[in-house]
Amino acid sequence: MDERTSPEEFGLLFKRFLDDIVNRAEVPEGPLLKRLREHLGGEPTRMPVISEEVQRFEQPNLQVAMDAYLEQAGHSAELIGLAAENKRNWGLGLSDFVSRGTSPYSLRLAEGPVDWVNFHLDGDRVLPVVQFGLYLVKVNGAPLIAFVSGPNENMGPRGGRARIEVMAPEKAVAQAFLKDVTALMRERNVYRGKIVSLEPQQFGFGPQTIITFHRLPKVTRDDVILPSGVLDRIDRHAIAFSEHAGQLIASGRPVKRGLLLYGSPGTGKTLTIMYLAGRMQGRTVLLTTGRGLGMITAVTQMARILAPSTVVVEDVDLIAQERGMPGVQTQPLLFELLNEMDGLRDDLDILFVLTTNRPDILEPALAARPGRVDLAIPLPLPDADARRRLFALYARGLDFKVTDLDKFIVRTEGASPAYIEELLRKAAVFGAIEADGASKAVRVTDKHVDQAMDELTEGGRLAERIAGFTRPGDEGPPPGPMGPSGYPTTVVRRFS
Repeated sequence: MDERTSPEEFGLLFKRFLDDIVNRAEVPEGPLLKRLREHLGGEPTRMPVISEEVQRFEQPNLQVAMDAYLEQAGHSAELIGLAAENKRNWGLGLSDFVSRGTSPYSLRLAEGPVDWVNFHLDGDRVLPVVQFGLYLVKVNGAPLIAFVSGPNENMGPRGGRARIEVMAPEKAVAQAFLKDVTALMRERNVYRGKIVSLEPQQFGFGPQTIITFHRLPKVTRDDVILPSGVLDRIDRHAIAFSEHAGQLIASGRPVKRGLLLYGSPGTGKTLTIMYLAGRMQGRTVLLTTGRGLGMITAVTQMARILAPSTVVVEDVDLIAQERGMPGVQTQPLLFELLNEMDGLRDDLDILFVLTTNRPDILEPALAARPGRVDLAIPLPLPDADARRRLFALYARGLDFKVTDLDKFIVRTEGASPAYIEELLRKAAVFGAIEADGASKAVRVTDKHVDQAMDELTEGGRLAERIAGFTRPGDEGPPPGPMGPSGYPTTVVRRFS
């Protein structure tokens, strides 16, 4: 270098010198790459990699599918982990493990512990799922490698998915493996026959779907107090269709159907759904309410996979108000719901159950079109006979010593079943306070029911209507909390 060489030029020349030294260096082959080469019986760097991505909530299905696949005759595998600094942040793929790269630092990978994550399923079941691991698989003597990695939010929107990558000497072997595992994911689906709900939640760079398992209370036919013949019609439309689905399909009759339950709050819509869920054992039930209403497309796609299934859409008026109503913008979710209910294959046993307190504002293309809603059932406020049966139902377990029940039957005209249930709950509290632990069974007398009615009506008509008590002359739905637009927002009753 002479005196005319600038510091910048010197730096450039020095960098080129270092790059040349690095490129001439022999990259040491790590033991992991050697083991992969021995397993595959060839050079991994020249073998194709086929990958499949799945949603976060599908990770348990991928795990049970892998386990089931490896239990089959002629199939075996050894699961190994990978040790690398910040491996979860690199977004490494199978090709990264077998590629020498351009730097002697590109093979700082070695065998290590397998990373697992627990998924909590229905009941107390916990399923350990591989989060970062490498399966060395033999399929009837043919070798392949399957790399499973869980979601990585550090890698942007697509990092929210799990991934399985497969390498084999023959591309057809890798494709067949993925095809079989995908089929097992559908067959062994952990959500099949369960009661679940889908809800969006934000993770890292993008929204993810969270699936929650539910255990509904056992509701018998005697627990559902409806006018004579109403429950028979519901049973016929919901249950009988499924019981004879094979015959109906064979005769060219569609078994996809829709049921609309409408009525004032507390008249038994959710209770009827719980009853149907208990009667139709082994059927997947997808509950859609609250924020889950924005996931109609995902819910119906899941319903197709898990058929026979029931899709419950509570308070459907929140997304399906009639188009063209003054001051109301058409919900994009309405078109999704219409398309999904219309577009499902007719030979799938899928039951849509929609509920609303406001049938008067529903989109006619939804509520008045066979093929979407085939049966609309009004659930009226109970008459005197029904109220008497409701008192008997909700007095179970109490030492019920009411002498003038007729008085309360008259006083509760216009009350919903939910109101009568709450009335007896409060009466039981007053009875328990008076007894002060004197007996195990709570005694409820006329005085306690009077006290409960006084407390429920203490707030005037607003309190009565919120509690589900409608008097002659009342119009419209009960008041609810005001939404951002200034219109009343229907209170969503969640399953628990």
